[in-house]
Amino acid sequence: MELESRVRAWIDQDPDPVTRDELESLLAAEDRIALEDRFAQRLQFGTAGLRGALGGGPNRMNRVIVAQAAAGLAAYLTQHAVGDAAPTVVVGYDARHNSDVFARDTAEIMTAMGVPAFLLPDPQPTPVLAFAIRHLGCAAGVMVTASHNPPQDNGYKVYLGDSSQIVPPADTDISTLIDAVGRVDELPRSDAYEVVGADVAEAYCAAVADLAGDGPRDVVAVYTPMHGVGRDAVVEVVRRTGFAPLHVVPEQADPDPDFPTVAFPNPEEPGAMDLALALADDVGADIILANDPDADRCAVGVRGPDGYQMLTGDQTGALLADLLLRRGVEGTYGASIVSSDLLGLQAAAHGRTWQQTLTGFKWLGKIPDLVFGYEEALGYSVAPHIARDKDGISAILAVLEVAAELKAEGRTLLDRLDDIYREHGLHATDQLSVRVDDLSVIAAAMTTLRTAPPSSLGGLAVATVDDLQDGYRGLHPTDGIRLGLDAADGITGARIICRPSGTEPKLKCYVEVVVPVGESSQEAWSRARTTIDAVKADLAALLGL
Repeated sequence: MELESRVRAWIDQDPDPVTRDELESLLAAEDRIALEDRFAQRLQFGTAGLRGALGGGPNRMNRVIVAQAAAGLAAYLTQHAVGDAAPTVVVGYDARHNSDVFARDTAEIMTAMGVPAFLLPDPQPTPVLAFAIRHLGCAAGVMVTASHNPPQDNGYKVYLGDSSQIVPPADTDISTLIDAVGRVDELPRSDAYEVVGADVAEAYCAAVADLAGDGPRDVVAVYTPMHGVGRDAVVEVVRRTGFAPLHVVPEQADPDPDFPTVAFPNPEEPGAMDLALALADDVGADIILANDPDADRCAVGVRGPDGYQMLTGDQTGALLADLLLRRGVEGTYGASIVSSDLLGLQAAAHGRTWQQTLTGFKWLGKIPDLVFGYEEALGYSVAPHIARDKDGISAILAVLEVAAELKAEGRTLLDRLDDIYREHGLHATDQLSVRVDDLSVIAAAMTTLRTAPPSSLGGLAVATVDDLQDGYRGLHPTDGIRLGLDAADGITGARIICRPSGTEPKLKCYVEVVVPVGESSQEAWSRARTTIDAVKADLAALLGL
């Protein structure tokens, strides 16, 4: 009866007839398991904001949860307002199910609570929202998106006035205020928010186009927005900068919240790039480009000796850093701790500073003089002055520039990578990534690494074990373990970092192996691949994955 009363109380305040009917049906069917799943806990607001499956109840993304988040954020912004003027917020949304509804709810509640809201006029990429914060002079921004999550998910990402995502202690302060919100049907609402015009997206496209340098423009590229919202901005930036029109994958060109052609709308997932690879073969493309659905990530493929292959996030990061370093861009070059250490060697060779942060652009965006930042999960910032967040659109422009420059020399992205590896060593990276239904599997794996770490992996001795919860190298404490491996048999260095994903039910283990490149880069790749495979096999066996 206690569970039923909680469900009834939730239904009474829920403004959404769809989720009300869902919960009523579960009550009528006496489906206690489904109800307990929805009411056992609530989605936790943290540095990643909110993200979860759509549905009724506190453990789902819905209009009640969003209203509470909006009210809590409004209270936070009011408490931290500077000067006499009311703080303002800009709200954006992608094309996922209910994104527009959640965005309007946010604008109505925040405006009524004394935080005037600007609402973007239609579904837009996350980088446009991040840009709009400083462009409009706002104290905060909200983006309704679940990025590359499955179609049943949605999310709520919060930025502060510097256009970077929230980090502690702001996340816990906002979460506390969210928890204090009462019934959402008693919250004030106002339709006096301002729907901004197309000029914001236009200003963003102009700022990105201005990044382009003088240089060759001959490159044939296939592009997929992965059923998301990146197409229009990407096509416009490409047009303004003089590149040939992209070959857009027709089956994935239009926004579609059901993502019908992919199992997961993430360029990293198996099969997600199959249509783009097929089109590239048909048109003889030099490169393949992809965004995830909210266009903050960028994936790159290139034609090689054995057909097309997708680059890793670390490889694309090395190429983009190389472009900016050769252009003489001064400042700090940053990468997340799970990304390759290669960037540090590249930056040092050009007399630039390198800084590592915890995973996520919420941390990279806080580097004061950041001029380039990347994370191995296909996130890149080639222009932090536009937005201090990852931006898959400006990254695409930079990749086009590199590819065209190399094509004019009769070379490819793979050739330039070989140059970098010969100078600094082959830094081969890979992941052991496991999606789970039972989160206790992840907890058990992390406990094993903490209490009974291995003595060797893949034939390499484990030399160091660092618990990231202890604040590794001065970083903010986080749930993760770093294993450093000894050099041996032509391997000059290796490391593994294991951590739970912050946005998905996944355990992620990031492996890096460094091999010097001699006469044959193929021999170095073969040695690295063999070692990585052995390390992953031993790690999977140790963790029971």
